[in-house]
Amino acid sequence: MAAQREIPFGETIEVEFKSEFKRDENGELKPSRLPDSELMDTVVALSNTNGGNIYLGVEDDGTPTGVHKDHRDTTQLAALIANKTVPPVGARVSTLFLAPDGTACDGGAQVTLIEIPKSKAIVASSSGKVMRRRLKSDGEPESAPLYPYEIITRLSTLGQLDYSAFPVPDTSVEDLSPDEIVRLREALAKNRSSDQALLGLSDDEVLSALRMTTLVDGKVTPTVTGILLAGRPEVMRRAIPTSAATFQVLDGTEVRVNQDFDQPLLYTIEKMREMLDPWNPEREFEDGLFRQSVPEFDQRAFREALVNAFGHRDYAVIGRVRVLIDDEGLTIANPGGFVEGVTVENLLTVEPHGRNECLMSALKRIGLAEKTGRGVDRIFEGSLFYGRPLPDYSGTTPASVSVFIARSAPDELFMRMLNEERERTGEALSLRSLLVLDALKRQRRLTVAGLSSQLHMVDAVTRAIVEALVEAGLVEARGSSPARSYILSSKVYVRSGKGADFVRQSDIDKVRYPELIMKLARQQGGSIATRDVENLLHLHRKQAYRQLIKLVQNGDLAPVGRGGGAHYEITEKGQERIGQ
Repeated sequence: MAAQREIPFGETIEVEFKSEFKRDENGELKPSRLPDSELMDTVVALSNTNGGNIYLGVEDDGTPTGVHKDHRDTTQLAALIANKTVPPVGARVSTLFLAPDGTACDGGAQVTLIEIPKSKAIVASSSGKVMRRRLKSDGEPESAPLYPYEIITRLSTLGQLDYSAFPVPDTSVEDLSPDEIVRLREALAKNRSSDQALLGLSDDEVLSALRMTTLVDGKVTPTVTGILLAGRPEVMRRAIPTSAATFQVLDGTEVRVNQDFDQPLLYTIEKMREMLDPWNPEREFEDGLFRQSVPEFDQRAFREALVNAFGHRDYAVIGRVRVLIDDEGLTIANPGGFVEGVTVENLLTVEPHGRNECLMSALKRIGLAEKTGRGVDRIFEGSLFYGRPLPDYSGTTPASVSVFIARSAPDELFMRMLNEERERTGEALSLRSLLVLDALKRQRRLTVAGLSSQLHMVDAVTRAIVEALVEAGLVEARGSSPARSYILSSKVYVRSGKGADFVRQSDIDKVRYPELIMKLARQQGGSIATRDVENLLHLHRKQAYRQLIKLVQNGDLAPVGRGGGAHYEITEKGQERIGQ
């Protein structure tokens, strides 16, 4: 077995090789101590990005050549890094001995590994340089300056700064539009989920309560949130040029709509919701005596996705919120990636927190955003309630968030099942229950571990949800713990007109048990043990034993031995059966 390489094959955003040799005029490698300033630049850059590793004594091509003698003392080097960075970076320093191919080798080139943690604040070198890691146009990583406007983005991503709460320089309350304040009051009165206590306040009190204004040197000054929600358009263009948005409709390659917005958010969100209607056809769904209109794109999901895009975008960088409707579906994208701790995988389970807390708080109190901070749940429910594909966030990058909702016909049979369950219990199924049912609809059969992996939930929560669905008669269990698996129940399949699918899921496997057991026995040289059957068919030990006994009684297998070494061997009759 080949020895494992101890260092990566190349440099990345999180890996940097640093040589401590230089070629002289004769082309020979000579020891050359890496300057402290260059080392600190890399330390600061990694700390201000995602953290990572520095390999001192490795060439750019990944060949270990050895670290300078001044950098061999790991304790001293860790102290140097802490003393040369502000705030101090707690680096972990260790020593590796490597062969030319990068594998561990006693007596090989001595290399110093410096592990840099990701910082929760902005780190600078003691000389005042602030750096970050980035990819060059050729895909190679480098350390580059972190400019002042990027510092705001970095801190807001880490949750250390709320840009939307900043007062806007050179503005006054006169820069807020009276028409937009009227629009705000109308939204408060119209939205049932709004903070109704705000209706009894004066305009100035409403603006203060929503943190749309603040006091600066005794003067009432609009905040970024205030200008975004109710600023005059000309003031928005001057003070917050990053607030623009675009609504586009493409029919193939033909542009049907291309509308730019640089107005306040209350106007823009309202207008975009109206602009969706002509491109959001509805179809009738009949459920018994009742008819239900099913839109192409769920209105509530669209609103939540739109509010999230404006509420969580990075207003410190140039870019637009973009709404695109095309032949494939609906895409809503905004500048600024997910904040620290939020990923595509944990989007539905992570504790809600955002980039612009002041702005999102105002949107919640106005009634435009979900008060619990779980607007993303509503986006997913907009697809799950109609049995459609889940919203797709895979287009998200560190620089932007993008959600795609595909055009898809509703699954009317799945909808009918959900409606019947709501009528039976008097309440709708929870989001997690819907996700479990959706996963079983798509995957047919899953274990608790499989469901937890797909839905990014802990096993205990998954088990509680799926067992509740078993009690409700929507899901059936197969096998015993720990190999217990789950499928949609016969009742669900019958409701959906797919009874044959249930037969395939629940019965056909049992019919094939003997065939599968004999096939495995042949592959194993003619013998098989009870544990082999347990693993093969996901059965409890007693169930596996009964399947083997049936084959013994049929003359296909013969028991051999007792105790731990007991197994079963194929008989002549069994060989004939396999050969048929």
